[in-house]
Formats: sequence, C-alpha cells, structure tokens
Amino acid sequence: MKQIAEKPAFKINGFAMLLVVLALLVFSGWEGWRFFAEITLRTNWGALAWSTLALIAFFLLVPGFFTVQPNRAKVLIFFGKYTGSVRDDGFWWANPFTGKVAVSLRVRNFNSDVLKVNDKHGNPIEIGTVVVWQVVDTAKAVFDVDDYEEFVRVQVETAIRALASRYPYDAEEHELSLRGSPDAVAQALTDEVQERLKVAGVKVLEARISHLAYAPEIAQAMLRRQQAQAIISARRLIVDAAVGMVQQALEHLERQNVVALDEEKKAAMVNNLMVVLTGDQSASPVINTGTLYG
Repeated sequence: MKQIAEKPAFKINGFAMLLVVLALLVFSGWEGWRFFAEITLRTNWGALAWSTLALIAFFLLVPGFFTVQPNRAKVLIFFGKYTGSVRDDGFWWANPFTGKVAVSLRVRNFNSDVLKVNDKHGNPIEIGTVVVWQVVDTAKAVFDVDDYEEFVRVQVETAIRALASRYPYDAEEHELSLRGSPDAVAQALTDEVQERLKVAGVKVLEARISHLAYAPEIAQAMLRRQQAQAIISARRLIVDAAVGMVQQALEHLERQNVVALDEEKKAAMVNNLMVVLTGDQSASPVINTGTLYG
C-alpha cells in the first residue's frame, strides 16, 4: 500500500483574492455596459468578448474560496491526486477545481463498549476503556484508511482483547495485573493502541481502563476467592506477629530471671500465648489459686 504523508497545500489569502474576483466582476459589468450602450452605433464584439471572459473567470474562481476553523484542516484533492493540506485557520483561496475534505484536529474521547474477554488465566471478565486521541496526519487519516473514526473504534477494541489476554485480573505480589497495576496497564494499553493507529495518522494521548469486573457467571465465586485470600493474608500476618511476640516474651523472662522454665513449661507457655494471640475471640483466662492440700 502506498503511504501518503501530509504536506502543505498552495493557498492564497482569501481577502486578497476576493478583491481580484470583485475586480473581474466589475470589469465584466463595465464591458457589458459598453457593448449594450454602443450596440445602436456599431457592434463592439471586443467588449462583449472581454465581458464574457471576465464573467467566466469570475464563476470559475469563486468556488476556490473556503474557510478553516481553529483546530480543523482541509485536505485538497485535484482530480484524484492529493495536493496538500491547509491547517492554518482563516479565509483562503486555492485551486477551484480541488475537492476539499474537512478533518478535525481536535482532541476527542472514545469510550469503548464493555467487552467480555478472557484474562491471562482464562477467566471471563468485563472490560471497557476510554481513549483520548487526535489526528496528527490528515493525509493518512483520509487516504490510508477507509473511515478513520471507525478504524479507531475497531482497533481500540482489538487492542483491549490483546491486552486482557496478557494480564490476569488479579495476581499475587510482584506480578502485574489489570486491577492491581492501573498505571502500568494504562501505559501498555496506550502503546498497544498507538501501534495500531499510527497507520491512520492518529496519535493516542491517553488510554485507561474505565470498567473492570468479573463476568456475572463467576463473579460470586471470585468474590469468595478474594475474601479467602484476604483472610489468609491477614492470618499470615497475625501468626508472624504472634511468633515474634512469643519469642520476645520468652527472651525477656530468661533475661530478667523472672522464672525458670524447662522445655515442657516453655512449650505450654508458647501454646497458650499462640492461642491467645491468634484466636478470633478474646481469651477467657482460668486463674489457678493453688490446691487445698499440700
């Protein structure tokens, strides 16, 4: 496929050209008046010819006027050949036989539909994105793709599916995931979409996930899984802290010579402390007041 790069088009200030066109109209009227004023005296075919030529030139030049609004451009096409683009806003004149295609250079948002895809682990998830983009090459946007707006929509959805297949919805520590690494995933999505849209002369300014959830058929199961993982993590933290506290307590008792404990009593003490520190409910102590008989 032949690649077409944007280039500036030949143009003339519209107000300056307007004076020329008005002068042609005045000249045509003047010569026409001369022809009809002298028709009873003699036939002034020269005046008629000049009047006709000036009038034809007037009608040929008028279609060349066009305006360009801020952050918009006009792509000029002369009998099927690209002649250039006009980005400067204002009132301009160009070859009247060129077609003029308007292209917006403004920043636009694209909100994708919520798609149902599979993540890296094969879990069905729902994902949607918002992509901020703008046209930076008008020639590519008009000539290299059929409809650049539709092209953006299709390629964004394709990029979403490709991205979701490379990351899990949720992951353990030190692993990127769709839910746990929003900035890294956003950058990866931006790069993925940009690579697909550069052929259309489109620049991606930002791309982020706007909707992320498990598919309804597994949402409840995954919710219970997340809850279980949270409980396991909390238990692991509690156990680690309890072991440290028991070790400190034993070392403190030995260092201060508060009480002499053999291995059996240490084991019992460790067991009691671990039960108290890791239990779900508050411990109910049993006080030993001694025996009635020695």
